[in-house]
Amino acid sequence: MKSTSSPEFSRRRFIAQAGIGLAAVSTMNRAIAQGSAANSRIRLGLVGCGSRGQMMLGLFAGHGGYEIAGVADYFPDAVAKAAEKFKLSPAQTFTGLKCAEKMIAKGGLDAVAIISPPYFHPEQARAAVVAGLHVYLAKPAAVDVPGCHAIKESGTTARRKGQVFLVDFQTRANEFYVEAVRRLHAGAMGDICFGEASYHADRLAIKAPPGTQEARLRNWVFDQALSGDIIVEQNIHALDVMSWTMKDSPPLRCTGTGGRRVRIDVGDAWDHFVLAYEYPNHVGVTFSSRQFAGHGDPGGIINRVFGTKGVFSSKYGGQVMIRGSGDTFYRGGGTERIYREGAEANIKSFHELVQKKDAANLTLEPSVTSNLVAIMGRIAAYEGRTVTWSELVAMKRKTQPDLSGLQA
Repeated sequence: MKSTSSPEFSRRRFIAQAGIGLAAVSTMNRAIAQGSAANSRIRLGLVGCGSRGQMMLGLFAGHGGYEIAGVADYFPDAVAKAAEKFKLSPAQTFTGLKCAEKMIAKGGLDAVAIISPPYFHPEQARAAVVAGLHVYLAKPAAVDVPGCHAIKESGTTARRKGQVFLVDFQTRANEFYVEAVRRLHAGAMGDICFGEASYHADRLAIKAPPGTQEARLRNWVFDQALSGDIIVEQNIHALDVMSWTMKDSPPLRCTGTGGRRVRIDVGDAWDHFVLAYEYPNHVGVTFSSRQFAGHGDPGGIINRVFGTKGVFSSKYGGQVMIRGSGDTFYRGGGTERIYREGAEANIKSFHELVQKKDAANLTLEPSVTSNLVAIMGRIAAYEGRTVTWSELVAMKRKTQPDLSGLQA
């Protein structure tokens, strides 16, 4: 509507010269169009106003199809920052451990975006679905097996009620990943022999000096119970691509090890994992991760799958391609802006799904599967043994952080 291209300029000049009658018609049509656009805006409440949450708020607002109608976070300063930026009233801001539930109970929303520590995801998602809201959920979906089952139940309920439930993985929204995996699944690489996955990164910054419960919550990424450990909260990016290339079918078993040797000044999360997954047909995939200084090693989120006719190769933020000859070769492309562009693509998709009332919720099952794959590896490493898939999915042990002393 605001285009200054030649066709638009010519149309405007024609209407201006055609007299008052046509000008009035044009004004009426424009008002109808603007009203329609306003009516299509989704009233969104966002949970989790940390650095990622603040970025996501900006992306939702920048899309144009959302109205930021509420924000929630345990910490008042995080909520205040978001409220000031988006001109929200005190009645639209919520704090405390139950901030999400408070915001949902207040009403006035169409959808909720959950960007909080993953321990809280199952309960927050359930509350949103029960309230009839659409759900945009950050990865990982949960930190334990019961939590994964709860997320699947909420997503299935949302599907039945006609509510959209989308889990935000940036790689699955990227055109080069999508095409490369499509070709892999179509047999372009021949039979799969084995794979490799890794997530090597330097350590993350400490958000607050350790020693208090509130500092523990600010430093939640270093906390096993709140984050699910680095293998679930961060390494899941590589493990999700691994699961995707394996057609989202679960591994038969996993053996692992790891530890906490370098980053010992905050939290209790481990700083490295080494795992071996076995898939059907004797396909093995090795995985390793670190979260401490690499002393010049470039690291990254890397996946490779070796087939009889080619090799799938991807790096989050780098090149995605299939190496091979003839029809096997796929040049792919770079993914340097995937962190932001992937989120933008999912935000756009979420809006379109809500408008079309498309509640197929196709991201649900794959996201739960890769989440369980990550938990499987964590348990295998923690306990230093082999864990089978059938054993994993039957586990009922819940992760329970110490939340004493924190405000409800």
